[in-house]
Amino acid sequence: MIKVVKGNPTPEELAAALAVVQARAAALASAPSGAPPGAGEWAAPAPGGPRPHPPPGARAGGRG
Repeated sequence: MIKVVKGNPTPEELAAALAVVQARAAALASAPSGAPPGAGEWAAPAPGGPRPHPPPGARAGGRG
């Protein structure tokens, strides 16, 4: 059951919110039982994201 606590959503907004909840429930139902909750591609680092700092003594620019 879903209850709107605050605001007055349009039927379209309510349908969109319900679709998201149903999709999430379906994804959880189809996940393997050994999978940790919340683990997924969204938790993986983004390509091109921040890189870890180089080890001490490493030179910038790759020149040795």
